[in-house]
Amino acid sequence: MRKRLVFLFVIVATTAGVVWGIWHRVNTKRLSDAAPALSDHPTNATAFTWEQAVELVKADRFGEGAGAIETPQELRHYSERHWFLAAQVAEVAKYNVHTCQDYLELAEMIHNRELVNVPAVTNTYVLFGVGARANTDVFTRYQDDHEVELLDDAQLNDAYSRIEEKRKGLQSDISSLTIESTRLKKNERARRSELQKQISTKQQELQSALDEKAQLDEFYGQAGGRQKLIQSYQTLQTLASNLNGRSFNLENPTDRQALKINLLSAIRPEGLKIIEEVADEYHGKFNRPLPISSLVRPEQYQHMLRRVNRNAVTIDTPPHSTGLAFDIDYRYMSAAEQTFLMNRLAEMKRAGRIEVIRESNANYHVFAFINGVRPPDDLIAASLEKAGATVEEAHHSPDKDTKVKAKDTKVKAKSRNTKSNPAKQGKTRRRHK
Repeated sequence: MRKRLVFLFVIVATTAGVVWGIWHRVNTKRLSDAAPALSDHPTNATAFTWEQAVELVKADRFGEGAGAIETPQELRHYSERHWFLAAQVAEVAKYNVHTCQDYLELAEMIHNRELVNVPAVTNTYVLFGVGARANTDVFTRYQDDHEVELLDDAQLNDAYSRIEEKRKGLQSDISSLTIESTRLKKNERARRSELQKQISTKQQELQSALDEKAQLDEFYGQAGGRQKLIQSYQTLQTLASNLNGRSFNLENPTDRQALKINLLSAIRPEGLKIIEEVADEYHGKFNRPLPISSLVRPEQYQHMLRRVNRNAVTIDTPPHSTGLAFDIDYRYMSAAEQTFLMNRLAEMKRAGRIEVIRESNANYHVFAFINGVRPPDDLIAASLEKAGATVEEAHHSPDKDTKVKAKDTKVKAKSRNTKSNPAKQGKTRRRHK
């Protein structure tokens, strides 16, 4: 009996070990698959791989560094709720910063070296979730909330022919249904109602076809516009042939997604300088890589992200579309780690180098000012409407005591205690970026 029990114990233990091994491999693969292109970035001879860096980020702290979280005033919202965004919009206006509408413009900015590619992992930071919502869709021009398909001459002619054929068919159907409806007797109300529904549906389809044609006319109707689209796509093709040491086939859905992730793994040099500085200090203190969860985001990606992230604003100049903004993920950090980071970011804000806020969705949103000088208050006030404020709000002077001046070194942080559980820390009002 004892031998049988020992035998059964060995079987159970072995099975459990096998199951755990399979789960661990699947889970690790899932983390890698979340950013399939990131592992192909240069690693700059790092001490660990991207997967190992992610494990360090997510590692259990086992209570180390637990305690209350003190959120400095500098990382909270102003009393004028639009002032935070307006400061970033003002910087765009001050330097006429080029923003990107879509992946095509993002590719051009990288091609023109306005943005620099960020390695997936270094000794001090790791890209953790960058491009997580990138899809496999074909590349399109994005303008006025519309997607415009990229077509060569032959494809354009085919598109016009398809639309015209569809238009004729729908108009013929509507005409036939209308004639049938007029021939019905008065007591055939049910049939008349059904025909009217069919006519209404066909009319909606017809209007959609006409809108599609109008959109093609707008972007392809003039030689200049058509040539611009062709040039943009050629730039994307050139970049796809050699980006971060690999090539991407634009006809392959998997490659398209990987290319999008690589494009989203970029930032302006001013933003990268802040990342490297903060990451170096954080790593030196805690021996963990700093998790960077977002870098540049074109408005096309921003609007798609808005469906799952309410913090992804849809103003005319979203900060992330400038390439000057990035996010730090604090979900797995201990209270000590968060406190250290927030105090360091608060120092940078007081020095006028950045705008920053602690968001309730587990991110620190950081925006780097180009020359390390905060825009003047009058320019920020003038940017309030562009930041989403109403006319009344824009003309209302914000409480001066709540604004952190560039040279103000006397701001006293007001503490707000929360539970030490990182997943439940820092519940604040919705933060916008």
